[in-house]
Amino acid sequence: QVQLVESGGGLVQAGGSLRLSCAASGSFFSIPVMGWYRQAPGKERELVASITTGGRTNYADSVKGRFTISRDNTKNTVTLQMNSLNPEDTAVFYCNVVTQNVWGSRYDYWGQGTQVTVSS
Repeated sequence: QVQLVESGGGLVQAGGSLRLSCAASGSFFSIPVMGWYRQAPGKERELVASITTGGRTNYADSVKGRFTISRDNTKNTVTLQMNSLNPEDTAVFYCNVVTQNVWGSRYDYWGQGTQVTVSS
């Protein structure tokens, strides 16, 4: 089992910044991918950003240049720095990790979600 503890989020005015963090703990051999998804009311959950163990990143077009994802492989944490926030970024943000065991099997885990609200 893997536990994900998210922190950060909250209410911010348009143009402001927020920082989300997620720490993974539990039983796994490695975490090939860590990332953040978001789900706005009435919309499907979408990928915001992801990062591999080697540091390869992937961003949604809507956040490129504004958000930065990073990870600390020694602490199994992933952080999302969000700048220049706008009301369209309002959503519940979910931490996601893909773990791998010693036999190469991969498993998907989700955090409980943290609300990000951007006021205009």
